[in-house]
Amino acid sequence: MDELVKRLEWFKAVILPQEAALKTRLRRLCPPGFDVENLVAESLARAYTAADIDRITYGRGYLFAIARNLLIDAARRDTIVSLDFVADLDNLRAADNTTEAAISARAELRWLQAFVDTLPPQCRRVFLLRRVHDLSLGEIAGEMALSVSTVEKHLAKAVMLLAKALAEREESGLERTTRDSGRTAGDRRRGLGVRR
Repeated sequence: MDELVKRLEWFKAVILPQEAALKTRLRRLCPPGFDVENLVAESLARAYTAADIDRITYGRGYLFAIARNLLIDAARRDTIVSLDFVADLDNLRAADNTTEAAISARAELRWLQAFVDTLPPQCRRVFLLRRVHDLSLGEIAGEMALSVSTVEKHLAKAVMLLAKALAEREESGLERTTRDSGRTAGDRRRGLGVRR
């Protein structure tokens, strides 16, 4: 019972306050007639079922990432999607639809592709078959001649490594921003004031 109460408190404090921002962003991004309410509800439901809620402290990024993944899945089911379109979906993170945001989205996609290339071979193949080719775990198991349990373990490992890499990337970006904000205007050297 304590676990349920803890999960509800986390959901109310970290995830639920982001619902309005997500709806606003999706209404701007999605075409007219798209069921934004359904996508938001599905995103909230998936966020609620997160495995390790103690590690999720930035609810906005987490909820927007879920919505972005759901949009990608929906687009993939409808048609073959170009990598540029997938990169443009990253505008869910951007403050607005600017050229800078599109460039940032493409840079993140390149980072993700470079990261996937570093995964162990079977983890990489399972991850790509599941997330890019949208195969079920059973289909992947059949194609790779593995048990479904083994496929699940490879996918979990890939997702865990990705989450860790993203967290490290965010931390390094935050440290850089914090460190750079302490510099005096006009100073070109890191962490030093203006020399007189």
